[in-house]
Formats: sequence, structure tokens, C-alpha cells
Amino acid sequence: MKIRSVYFTLIMAAAVLVSGCMKVGVNPVSGNKRAFGYSWEQEIEIGKQADSEVIAQYGLYENEELSNYVSDLGQELLEVSHLRRDDTKEKFRNTEFTFRVLNSPVVNAFALPGGYIYVTRGLLAHLDNEAQLAMVLGHEIAHVAARHASQRAATQQFGQLAVIGGAILGQSLGYDGANILELSSQTAQLLFLKYSRDAERESDALGVEYSAMKNYKAAEGAEFFTSLERISESQGGGIPTLLSSHPDPGDREERIPQLAQEWAEKGYEQTILDKEEFMGMIDNIMFAENPREGFVRDGMFYHPDLEFQFPVPPAFQLYNQSSSVIMVNEAQDAIMQFTIDSENSTPESSVRAFLSQEGLTTVEQANFSGSGFNGYQGIATAQMEDGTELMLQLTALSHGGNVYRFLSYTTTAQFDDYRSTFSSVTQGFSDLRDTSILNIRPVRLNLITTSRSGPFSSFLPNELPMEIQPLDVAIINQVEMDENIPTGTVLKIPVQ
Repeated sequence: MKIRSVYFTLIMAAAVLVSGCMKVGVNPVSGNKRAFGYSWEQEIEIGKQADSEVIAQYGLYENEELSNYVSDLGQELLEVSHLRRDDTKEKFRNTEFTFRVLNSPVVNAFALPGGYIYVTRGLLAHLDNEAQLAMVLGHEIAHVAARHASQRAATQQFGQLAVIGGAILGQSLGYDGANILELSSQTAQLLFLKYSRDAERESDALGVEYSAMKNYKAAEGAEFFTSLERISESQGGGIPTLLSSHPDPGDREERIPQLAQEWAEKGYEQTILDKEEFMGMIDNIMFAENPREGFVRDGMFYHPDLEFQFPVPPAFQLYNQSSSVIMVNEAQDAIMQFTIDSENSTPESSVRAFLSQEGLTTVEQANFSGSGFNGYQGIATAQMEDGTELMLQLTALSHGGNVYRFLSYTTTAQFDDYRSTFSSVTQGFSDLRDTSILNIRPVRLNLITTSRSGPFSSFLPNELPMEIQPLDVAIINQVEMDENIPTGTVLKIPVQ
């Protein structure tokens, strides 16, 4: 959690991606006309607006050299894409592309309409060479070039995203669902957008094409999808990224090398791997969650940078976002959201400002006393569009120069059942004084070059940091635990 104000809405507006009428336009890949949900100019504007939200939500990874490296590679691949070819319309050829590295541990890559491509530091940590990165970037460029989001928008309607249920626990679909609460409806729906299998296969084929045309070993892309399959298996079968909407990783392991061979037969030499340069770029990259921005240990949430802690109720799952901490119970019918209020200077003004929102009916409000902190608390009700009535408990307190808010809510019928749980968290908010936690550092990937041969497991330290498992380290190195590692191999080892 970083310092940033966030506003809470009980129900997100159901902004539909379709603008009301379909538009006939040109597909830059095929050159044919077809129906799209947006004009190309609208796609550019949509991408620009959503880009600012994505940056605000996830943050950019602060490594200028790495960011420039990814951007330069993306621009090289763009040169051979259908958007830069002589027979392509000028408006497509002149569209600028932006490539960004997001500060997220989730293994993910995605594209927004109009030329915005994102890869996470989590994805980069799981790649083994530049050829694999080229395949991923080529795939995402292809989504933009083929206008897949606009194609989907012409046929797909979206319903409302309610706070209780799928919007928060969207991770079952492979999404960082809690983030949806902090994005506009249109941006959230773009990130939830599932392309058709045909669109994904087309992007795979184009990703191979663009990589091969730049002489990369395009077949290497299959190794990354093998890693995705292993991540899926290690986490119980659900690919933990937006890539979950893509075709089965196992199918791609076979198809991508076949596509690469077809381009080799057309005369495109695929010799570039560039493992050494890629490894040099990700040396010391942050791995997993950054504990400085908050982490859970033994039922307590700690935030070293902001020097506070509070308990996590039993049977509640915690999602630590860039601007909030969200806790949801197993039944998905009780939610707590913790944020910084940068708009109000006192706990009382914070609570009163919140309760003054349209649609809320205040039940009670009064001073609040916690573990050495004075604050203010209010109770209110709100009607959901399906007729369900929610009851909300809002607690604000001051600490370290910030005003913090705990927003806890469930249905009115269940509020008494959860009220003591809600109160245990707010009452348990306290100073963080444990120096071992206050001084904790992020995990980073350290590159080692093996001086002997042996099974991969023999190169692992006796203890791995932050609950990272040996299998996790094998996956980021794209090897098996018992695989023999030759002398002189470069390995990525998490250190703290």
C-alpha cells in the first residue's frame, strides 16, 4: 500500500464498452473492413485515458535502464508489424506506441487499445532470454494491430461489477480482482476483457511472425508458456494472471515451435537468443511482493514504511493494493477496506465527508478510541440496485501525519454477526515497533554462475526468503528441481 487517496463507490457504474453503434473500419492486419466497437481515433483516446489509471494503480517499476530496454525492443518489433508496413493506412502507421514495465509481482502482460503495452516485473523475472520477451511483446502488439479489443466490444456487453462477489474475488478468473474497485468502469472492463480463442491464436501467430522477422528464436516463446503451465499447477490450476483467457499453455508449447519452423522455411533465420544481455537487465530485479509496502505474517498485517500494524481476522483473505488494503471473508459476504484519506485533515472530518455521500443514510456517529489512537466512527446504510441493504462501519484515525479509514460492510441482516470482527481490526491498529520488521528489505534476484555441475536443487540456499518455495525458484529458472545444471550456467536466486 502506497500513500494515495482512493474514493469508494458501493456499485461501479456499468459503463458498456459498446458506444451504442458499431463502426465499420479497416483491420490493419487483414486489410479488410469489418465491424468494430470504436473508431481507431477512439481506441487511441481510450488507451490514453486508461493508461493513466493503470500507472496510478500498479505503479511503474523504477529502473530506467530496464524500462528503456523493454521499450526499445518493443519499438523494434513494431517496425515489422502490420502497423508499419508500406501498404498500411497512414493513420495506423503514425500511431505512437508506449511500452511500460509495471511494478507488480504478478506474471502478466497485456495491451490496451491505441498502442499501450505493459509487462510486469513479475513476468520479466520468469523469462529466460530476450527471444522470449520478444515473443511476449510481439503477441501484445498483435492485439493492438488486429484491433481485438474493438472487435470484442462490437459484440460483447458488460454487466455491473458489484463490490460483493466477483469484482473483489476475480482472482478465480486469474485477475487481480481487488484492483477493480480502484479503476473506472471502462478501464476495469478492458482489463477483464476476454479475447476469443481465435484472437489469441492470431496474436500467437503474429507474435511468432514479428519475432522471426527480427531473427529471434521465436520457438523460445513456448518455454515461457511451459512456465505458465507450471505456475498454474503449483497454484491449484488457475493461471494467476490476465493471461488466463489465453489458449491452454500446453497447446501453445506445441504450436509456437511449429509456427516458428514455418517462418524458418520462408527464409527467416532465427538465431538471436540474447540470454546474457537479458539476464544482465534483470539482475537485482525485485521479486515477489515488496514487504516495505505491507505484508502478512502470523495473522498480522505489517507496513514497515508507514510504521503501523493491524490484525487480519481468521478466515479473511487480504489483498494488498497500491492504494488500499482489502480483506474479504471466505463466504465473500463481509469486506473491509483500509485506505489513506488525503482529502481530510482529521478523523471526524473524514468520516463526516464520507457519510455525506448521496445514497448513504447515517445511523450513528461518535468518537472512537483504539490502541492509543483517538478517532471517529460512523455507521450507515446503503441500498444496492438489486434491493439488498448494506450496513457500513467507517472508522477513521490519525497516525504518523496521515488520516486512515477502515470501511467495513456486509448486508444489514448480517451486520451484528460481523460487527465484533470489524471492531477487532480497528481496535488492533497500533504502532509497528519490531525493528526486524521495520528494517525488512525487498527480495531481489541475484545472478550466480555455477562453478560445478549438479541437480538444480543443490544450488538453492538452505533458507529462502518471504515464504518463497524451492519450486518457485525452479520455475523462474525454467528448470526442474532434479535437472542437471552444467558448469557455467547463470541462475536466478532470490535473496533478501
